[in-house]
Amino acid sequence: MKNILSGILCSGVGIILLTTCGQPSREGNEYMAELLARVAKKNYTYKNDFCAQAKIEQFRASLPNAINMEDSAGLELLLTAALLERGEEEQAVEQGEKLRAQLEHYGPNIPVVVLKTLAICYLRLGERVNCVKNHSLEACIFPIRGTGVQKYTTGSEKAIEVYKEILDRDPNDSESKWLLNVAYMALGRYPQDVPQKHLIAGLGTDTSQLVKPFTDLAMQTGLNMEDMAGGSIVEDFDNDGILDLVTSSWGLEDGMHFFRNTGNGSFTDVSATSGLKQLTGGLNIMQTDYNNDGNKDIFVTRGAWMREYGTQPNSLLRNNGNGTFTDVTGESGLLSFHPTQTATWADFNSDGYLDVFVGNESAEREPAHPCEFYINNKNGTFTNIAKEAKCDYVLYVKGIVSGDINNDGLPDVFISTMDGKKILLRNDGVKNGIVAFTDITQEAGLNTNTYRSFTTWFFDYDNDGWLDIMVAGYHFDKSLAWYAGLEAMNKPRDRSGDIFIYRNMQNGKFDDVSQQLGVNKVTFSMGANFGDINNDGYPDMYFGTGNPLYQSLLPNKMFLNLGGSRFADVTTSSRLGNLQKGHGVSLADLDYDGDQDIYIEMGGAYPGDAYQNSLYINPGQNDNHYIKISLEGTKANRAAIGAKVKVTFTDNGVTRSVYRELNSGGSFGSNPLMQHIGIGQAVTVKSIEIKWPASNSVQQFNDIPADQNIMIKENSSTVKTIPHKRVDFANASSATIGSIHAHQH
Repeated sequence: MKNILSGILCSGVGIILLTTCGQPSREGNEYMAELLARVAKKNYTYKNDFCAQAKIEQFRASLPNAINMEDSAGLELLLTAALLERGEEEQAVEQGEKLRAQLEHYGPNIPVVVLKTLAICYLRLGERVNCVKNHSLEACIFPIRGTGVQKYTTGSEKAIEVYKEILDRDPNDSESKWLLNVAYMALGRYPQDVPQKHLIAGLGTDTSQLVKPFTDLAMQTGLNMEDMAGGSIVEDFDNDGILDLVTSSWGLEDGMHFFRNTGNGSFTDVSATSGLKQLTGGLNIMQTDYNNDGNKDIFVTRGAWMREYGTQPNSLLRNNGNGTFTDVTGESGLLSFHPTQTATWADFNSDGYLDVFVGNESAEREPAHPCEFYINNKNGTFTNIAKEAKCDYVLYVKGIVSGDINNDGLPDVFISTMDGKKILLRNDGVKNGIVAFTDITQEAGLNTNTYRSFTTWFFDYDNDGWLDIMVAGYHFDKSLAWYAGLEAMNKPRDRSGDIFIYRNMQNGKFDDVSQQLGVNKVTFSMGANFGDINNDGYPDMYFGTGNPLYQSLLPNKMFLNLGGSRFADVTTSSRLGNLQKGHGVSLADLDYDGDQDIYIEMGGAYPGDAYQNSLYINPGQNDNHYIKISLEGTKANRAAIGAKVKVTFTDNGVTRSVYRELNSGGSFGSNPLMQHIGIGQAVTVKSIEIKWPASNSVQQFNDIPADQNIMIKENSSTVKTIPHKRVDFANASSATIGSIHAHQH
């Protein structure tokens, strides 16, 4: 029975390899939609752990043929779990209770895996009734309080009963202890009613550094799509000067969403007319401008976590400049079949066109899926030179980012993996016609920690002009032990679920400063990004958490940068600690009131774990000022990805600078390419210095008034101000609060 019961955690799967042989020689959205439909059909099997409906059909069909009680119980348990994955919580509870009753006839020691499955069914039933069907602004926000407290109590009450039974057997079961406390909190009964022996004290205690609470206005704006895991991009896709939103959902039956910002406090769903709705799947998405036409294109990555069932095509979607997108994957030479969710776009060979480095997932004892490195041929096509450039790594890559770590004008690469390896590649320029990378991981001091990792990015957290590295550890069991307070205090704490920040020492080496910065805390991060929520010029960090398991009910985390010297956990006071799965994160000033808001794609890997996305509106933390800078390259790639921006100003009598390298932020979720830079109390920017990629030429502009959205074109001597108006998403009918008119400097 033990072997069968363990099937709830993993299942055997077979190899599926797709080629384009015999397929129609067509291109475009219809071609890709048909290709994805064929992949979905092949993936419809009970051997695919993420195909809940096929598993339900298989287990029900197999039950009459069970040869003994153990086989029957094992199938009943697998059926219970599959029903939960499908989102049929009531049937899952009924099935789980039936199994428990059957097993009670054979003695009191019901397998713990049965009890845990039943408990999570009840817990999810409570979430379905209260948080999904009767969604409120505070639903599932940790610590749960106010309108987030559940009105319909049966699910959580029953879950508590089962978790108590589990903990009576094993008081050190970190999963059950944590979820027991969460269930009590969901009912408004934490901490007073939690049995003292199981109480995790201090949950939801305000942090020492407080921020004003954000408000989720996704429902008011119509952006609360109930999606599975997916990506998000906030960007101006129609070049009207206003930021739009594109999202994806990894299910191959779920189309992409495109919401055009009207600028009046509302969004228009143009998913169907844009052509994006028919393109399904996509765990992550990012913007680019591969053909330098000034229209932001979209790159979609597919197949992550699914191993042999993840042999799915990525997509390059050309923005036609008329509100529509066309899939050009095949004609561009980017069509391949590998599981991935991460890629980075940069001009690696300094020819003025964006190239793309794709990080694929290679699991042990399965076919290799090497990384791909595509050079832009400047004619709409790409060539994979990963082998020639010696960067065709065979690893379980979860994050890949690019940035210029040594300020030589060439984008370097950092790779985060589930294998425990971290790889830092220095770009040494083009040699013999090939981009030459040098692996400097060891000399940089990044090979000492072998923790599994996921989310990553380059950023200059301390504004010293040199890019630093953030990479987040990813280990569920150890993360739960930390949340449940069960880690031994008399030994060094396992850091495998922590945030790591490596400071650039400006000599090719990086120093782990996580402890000094106060970020050596468990996050268990998937999606994340950085921005400046209080306009002080220092980048803050927001992390989406979880994994495909329903048990990974952990709060998303917000960290405030305190002047580049420390980060404060402000999750509680910011009200950003959503317990549901957090994926693509985008920080942007969507209501144009001068501070950055946060959009996050929520939902898990199973249809039953879909959840409403959130738009957290920043109430304004202070009266600090800002400058927003959009760049357009001429010799550089037109999107200006890789351009370095230095903004100098006097804040409260102190002259200081903020440094940014233009990109979309983190490895899972995309900010606008427009750079939002906080300048504190300064009302005038003394100087803006731009170092353009490709040419490495430098331009400087002086005495720019604050609180503007400006556009700078390479080699132009003028600064263009882009008009924008503030809107109130909570009261869209009175949306226009103020406006800033166009003028020249």
